[in-house]
Amino acid sequence: MSVLTGIRALLRPTAYVDAFLEGVSLLGRHRKLMIAMVRRELVLRHVNQVMGSFWLIGHPLFLMGLFVFLFGVVFNPKVGESYELPRDYTVYILSGLVPWLAMVPALTASCNSVTSNAALVKQFVFHLEILPAKDVLTSSVVWVVGIAVITIYTLIEYGSLPWTYVLLPIAATIHLLAIVGLAFLFSALAVFFRDIQDFVNVFANVGVYIAPVTYLPQWVPPVFRPVLYFNPFSYLIWMYQDVLYFGRIEHPVAWVVSAVGAVLAFAFGYRVFRRLKPVFGNAL
Repeated sequence: MSVLTGIRALLRPTAYVDAFLEGVSLLGRHRKLMIAMVRRELVLRHVNQVMGSFWLIGHPLFLMGLFVFLFGVVFNPKVGESYELPRDYTVYILSGLVPWLAMVPALTASCNSVTSNAALVKQFVFHLEILPAKDVLTSSVVWVVGIAVITIYTLIEYGSLPWTYVLLPIAATIHLLAIVGLAFLFSALAVFFRDIQDFVNVFANVGVYIAPVTYLPQWVPPVFRPVLYFNPFSYLIWMYQDVLYFGRIEHPVAWVVSAVGAVLAFAFGYRVFRRLKPVFGNAL
C-alpha cells in the first residue's frame, strides 16, 4: 500500500502546481542573492588566466564558429532563400545550437551544485535550491552571446529582424524553467549517484546529433524520424527556430509541448530536490 500511496502522490496534479508555485516564489524572493552569486562566479572563474573573462565570450564563439564551418562550409548543404526555408544555413544551425550550448554547461555544472558546497549544505538557514539555479544563470552567458551573434548576423545579412523576435522572452522563459527543473533533479541525484555527471557529459556530446540542430527533419530517413519526435529537446529547438530562423510559428505544437514540459520539469525537479534535501548532509 505504501508504494501505491507514493505513486498516487507522485501523480497528483495539485502537487505539481504547488511545487511549481513554491519553487518560483522561493527563487523570486532570493533573486538578489542569486544575482550576487552569479556575478562573483563570473569574476572568479577566469581570474588567474591570462585572457581572463575573454573566455566567457570566446568559448561559445569558438564552438559556434566550428559548427558553422564544419556543417555549413565543409558539407555545404543547399538551404534557404524560399518561403519554406527563409534564411541561410548559418542562421538555421545557430538558432538550434545556441539553446543547446546554453543548456549543456548548466546541466553539467548542476551535477556539482550541492556536492561542491558541503559547507552550505550544513547551514540550515541557507536555501540550497539557490545553488543549481545559480549555476543555470551563470551558464546563461552562453545564451546571451549566442543570441547577440544571431541577431547581428541576421541584421547584416538580411537588413532586418523577423517579427517573431518579440517572442524571444517567452522562449527564454520556457527554456529557463526547463533547465532549472533539470538542474534541481541532477543536483539532488548527484549527491547519491556521482555517475550522473558522466551520463550528462555523454548526453551533451551525443544529444546535439539526435536533435534537429545541424540538419532538417526531412533529411532523416523515415525509419529514424520518430527519434526526433520522442526527444523532448527537439521541441525546444523547434521553438527557437520559429523565432530566429523561420520568422513565423512553423511548429505550434512545439510551443505547447515545450511550455507544458518546462512546467512539469521544474515542478518535478523541485519536488525531488525538496524531498531529498533533508538527507544531503548525511550523504556528504
